[in-house]
Order: sequence, then C-alpha cells, then structure tokens
Amino acid sequence: MFLIILGAIAIGFSFAKTNSPVQKFSKLIRLIGFGFLAIGLATSCIVQIDAGQVGVQKLFGKVQGRVLQSGLNFVNPLVDVVKMDIKTQNYTMSGVQDEGHKSGDDAIRVLTADGLEVTIDLSVLYRVVPADAPKLIAETGENYEDKIVRPLTRTRIRDNAVYYEAVALYSTKRDEFQQRIFKNIEEDFKKRGLLLENLLVRNITLPASVRATIEQKINAEQEAQKMQFILQKEKQEAERKRVEAQGIADYQRIISESLTDRQLQYESIKAQLEIAKSQNSKIIIMGKGNTPVILNGEK
Repeated sequence: MFLIILGAIAIGFSFAKTNSPVQKFSKLIRLIGFGFLAIGLATSCIVQIDAGQVGVQKLFGKVQGRVLQSGLNFVNPLVDVVKMDIKTQNYTMSGVQDEGHKSGDDAIRVLTADGLEVTIDLSVLYRVVPADAPKLIAETGENYEDKIVRPLTRTRIRDNAVYYEAVALYSTKRDEFQQRIFKNIEEDFKKRGLLLENLLVRNITLPASVRATIEQKINAEQEAQKMQFILQKEKQEAERKRVEAQGIADYQRIISESLTDRQLQYESIKAQLEIAKSQNSKIIIMGKGNTPVILNGEK
C-alpha cells in the first residue's frame, strides 16, 4: 500500500505545471511513479499464507466469506487479511506459578455436592475450524481465547462439579466427570467455530482436612490388612503344630498296637548280632529277661 501511495504522489507531481528545474525530469519521475504503482498493486494483490494458517479477508470492516488457504493467494488490494492459526492449541489453567497462560495461581476452584471447595488444574486442546474462521472473526474477533476458551471452560467445570462429591471427584468419578464436561464444552466450541480435541484434568486438589481424613483411612486399612496377615499366619502355624502333634500321636498309637513281646525279642536279637559283628572289643553280659549289658572290653 505504501508503494501505491508513493507512486501516485510521484505521478501527480510529474504532471504539475511548475517552473522548477525538476520539471525537465517529469517524464522520468512519471516513469518511476508508474513503476512504484505497478509494484505496489502487484504486492497488494498477492498474499502469502503460511502452513498451518488460513486467511480471513476484511474489506472496509466487513468480513468476507472466502477463506484463504496456505500458499500464495490473489486478493483485492484494498482488503485487510487476518492470518489465523489452525494448528492444535493448548490453553492451560494451573495453580503452579507460570505454568498456565495466566501468571500466578490460575487454577479453577469449584464447589462439590458436599459443599467442599476443590481446586482443578486443566488443559484444553483445541483448534480453529478453517471453514468457520470468518464466522469466528466476525462474531468474536481475534482474541477468542479470552472471550470463548477461558470463560466457557471455567463455567462448564463449575456447573458440572456440583453433581459430584469431593472424594468421588478425586477418585472413582474422575473419568466420568472429564467425559461429561468434554461433551458440554465441545458443543459450546462447535457453535463458535472451534473444535475441542481433548480436555485434560491434570490435577484435582482436595481441602487439607479431607486429605488428612483420607490418609488416616488408608493407614487404618493398611494396619487392618497387616493384622489380618499376622492372624492368618498364626492360624496356619497353629494348624501346622496340630497336624504335627496328631501325626506323632498316630505314630505312637500304631507302634504300641503293632509291637508284641516276640517282635521285641526279635528286634533285640538283631541288635545283638550287629553288636557282635563290630570290630571293637566288648563284653556282653546277658541279664534277666535276656537284656544285654555291654561293657567296653578295653576297660
């Protein structure tokens, strides 16, 4: 546009009737002016759109419906082209310092069904729908993150958190809660020309009192499991001893029932034969009832 204005000024100056010494160079000035004008018109009619972007045309404040795709595009030199990013974008709201889009603590604080305040860190993955880019510019403008993404997300999370208790939201109902708010936000984004790709509930922080109660419950459950293990082990040990004692008793009963005087006499004779075969010197004295008394022969 600057070259067009400069060329027009040069052409107008070349046709001016003056007595200036420059007047004799009017043809050269006119030629240069037409050159500036041609270059300016050529550059104003060609717009380059980078990969991952689309262009939205505005003429005298009115948004045009034709979307410019990536590459070189021929346009009216009078239009103003707004380049919009259509790649996946990440908008994070976090309680960690400088982790989200807003500095400081930007976590979402909600009230649950049991009246407790829960803090949620969230990341929104979304992108602009190329065909709806003109609609987005016309109805919302270029600052759609602060006008759509942030307020709609925070509102929908607060609206849905009231259906869940704090502990359930933290544990068993977390996935259900995430799917529920995803559907709500997806519908809102679609109406505005945005596509919600994913919704990541990164962290849910419970009140300190609730966390302490949960920790006490977990510790009590662990102690109960430990005691149950000890009792089970003692029970198994008692059962082992009972079985062992029963085995000994059964053995003694069987032995006492099966041994007779003849059996004992036979076992005694076998033992005496073994002693007799021994190389050690010995003296065997047979006592009453054929009970042997063995003395060391060396002594």
